[in-house]
Amino acid sequence: MAGASMYESLAIQPDDVRIIRALQVAPRASFASIAAALGLTEGTINRRYRRLHADGVIRVIGVVNPGTLGQSRWLVRLRCRPGSVGAIAGALAKRDDVNWVALGAAGSEVTCATQSRDPAQREELLGQRLPRTAAVLDISAFAMLRQFMGGRGHYWAALHGALSPKQEAMLGSDGPPFTEAPVVTDDPVHLTAEDEKILDALAADGRASLVTLATAADSTPGRVSRRLRVLLEERVVHIDVEIAPAALGYHARANLWLRVHPSEVKNVGRSLAREPEIAFAAAISGPYNVHAVAHCRDLDELFEFTSDRIGALPGLQSMEVSPVLRHVKQAGTLLSGDRLIGTTTQA
Repeated sequence: MAGASMYESLAIQPDDVRIIRALQVAPRASFASIAAALGLTEGTINRRYRRLHADGVIRVIGVVNPGTLGQSRWLVRLRCRPGSVGAIAGALAKRDDVNWVALGAAGSEVTCATQSRDPAQREELLGQRLPRTAAVLDISAFAMLRQFMGGRGHYWAALHGALSPKQEAMLGSDGPPFTEAPVVTDDPVHLTAEDEKILDALAADGRASLVTLATAADSTPGRVSRRLRVLLEERVVHIDVEIAPAALGYHARANLWLRVHPSEVKNVGRSLAREPEIAFAAAISGPYNVHAVAHCRDLDELFEFTSDRIGALPGLQSMEVSPVLRHVKQAGTLLSGDRLIGTTTQA
């Protein structure tokens, strides 16, 4: 991670990268704990963190795993009339059942991910609202079947080495960044009203104190602490460090649509999960049975990565590389240009 190039666009310094890595290891660690591990002062950590947040470089948020609640997830590709994608993407980004939205295909395609609480909500969006939109020329929807990479795994490998093993050990851990798992659990978790309030507060600030969470949930810090521990252990929620990719020098993003021999889908998905450029990978339904999101420093690196490493994966039959022109929303966080600007609720 050495060198100045990754810091130029948003004036990120080496200590900022170390702080980001520390937050990935232990997102809710106190500033005092981070300062002790990094050899900086608590005031420095506090000041740099708040600047990174204010500048739209990072956001620490609680992200709900819809599969633990029995909710299916779908990837959707919309082919749109020229000039209409901005309005369509903006409308989708305002919905709380759409957690990321990207523009591609020279401004004529919108790709998004949906997570509906029930079939009726999914049908309202995919079966009624979008098909009736005159600017939408074509819709393709693919069910996620198995997730290989995502959640706290985002940029985990790309930031490897920013801290020493000793420093990471000092921080402890909030558990593994991601474990391959079915998209929808067989035994859904039923949330209480208190749980919902805790999750809403974490969605706004993943580092909210127990006192703040207790106030939001009309509860006590001790009770909230116990309930939060259960929600984390059952993977209902994970605390994610959302990063503006350009801040780390990643200016070329692409959706990868892979057609893989059925017997090799698991192996390809697991291989993708080990690649530092991959932020997300899943098996999906449809003609392309593996989808991934790649983040590279530039288009040449994207070409080298997809040609040499992805192209050589056993079982790969064909691949479509669809560069992302602009991310509108990622992990529930809206973007303006290259900066994270906050969350939204259902429109």
